[in-house]
Amino acid sequence: MARALELLDAGQVVALPTETVYGLAADALNPEAVARIFEAKERPRFDPLIVHLPEQKALDHVSKIETEIVPQLTQAFWPGPLTIVLRKRDTIPDIVTAGLETVAIRMSANPIFMKIAAKFGRPIAAPSANRFGQISPTRASHVFDELGGRIALIVDGGPTQHGIESTIVRIVNGSIEILRNGPITAEKLAQFAPIVKGRSSDTVAAPGQLPSHYAPHAKLVVVATLENVLGWSGKRIAALSFRDSTALHRFWTRAYLSERGDLREAAANLFQKLRQLDRQNPDLIVAELVPEEGIGAAINERLRRAAVK
Repeated sequence: MARALELLDAGQVVALPTETVYGLAADALNPEAVARIFEAKERPRFDPLIVHLPEQKALDHVSKIETEIVPQLTQAFWPGPLTIVLRKRDTIPDIVTAGLETVAIRMSANPIFMKIAAKFGRPIAAPSANRFGQISPTRASHVFDELGGRIALIVDGGPTQHGIESTIVRIVNGSIEILRNGPITAEKLAQFAPIVKGRSSDTVAAPGQLPSHYAPHAKLVVVATLENVLGWSGKRIAALSFRDSTALHRFWTRAYLSERGDLREAAANLFQKLRQLDRQNPDLIVAELVPEEGIGAAINERLRRAAVK
């Protein structure tokens, strides 16, 4: 952690664990440091970054709070896996927000990230610590596989808790618009304001909105059920399902997300299981959708984006 602070102070990037996935962190107020994130990830400059705060009171220093719904959400869910898109202040460099007038902000609940952020004392930009568009990292070894030799330090905090990225929302006319599904579900958010579905647009308003994301190297297709998968005979087909089933055993290799059919366990295992299958170099990965309820919506959203090439 001391070495991470030295590198952040020097304008370098380091990989840090969060409760969602591993993040590639740099001083959000230093444009040159933020540019190093884009270079290491090979990330297009039009894709904005999430800014992580060292403490809640820093929110007013980087953004403009224009509705009472925002403090209600931060009190309920921060620190935690909820990102809020707000109008930015001039303290945030344009490179962080891809030139947008808004900035995506959250506070991580991971104890290692929290301690480093508090001691650093400035906002930290931290997208997922992987090559752009690839499977997000939930272990330090995943970061090394993707970025070894490109960054100076990886802080190993063990497997991440949630296994998928934060929920991203913005407030529109007194309602909560979900821009990216995640661990904070629509059901939880609905306690604070009406929920509206994220509107489709050619403009990227927040991280993780590009059609193709989280993709394995192998081609991936998404199906409603594995029971009726036909037509790929002779190929090495890998199957990913919600839970173990007899249908899995017809495939060349297989994995399931939760033995007991638990959606939160499935979310925590999603990227790890995708990597496990992808490492075996299948001709195709067939992923079965999970129940579209609670955090299942976030899992399915990522599977559908991973299937876009």
